[in-house]
Amino acid sequence: MLEIYRLEVAKARQGVKRAENSLKRANELLYEDGGDAVNLALCGRIRAEQRRVIDARERLTKIDPNSTDN
Repeated sequence: MLEIYRLEVAKARQGVKRAENSLKRANELLYEDGGDAVNLALCGRIRAEQRRVIDARERLTKIDPNSTDN
């Protein structure tokens, strides 16, 4: 049972890290010169990535309320 818990916490932490990295990359792309149409598309992607980060952190908090990953 403890092993399953540890696996779920590890997966949740990995999800948070992946979502944060994806958001970081989307923000970096936004600041590159790509034109207005590209920037509008990236704004939508950034909003979606922000939601992913929030969802991943909520999942981690549900699994491990004492988690310090922020």
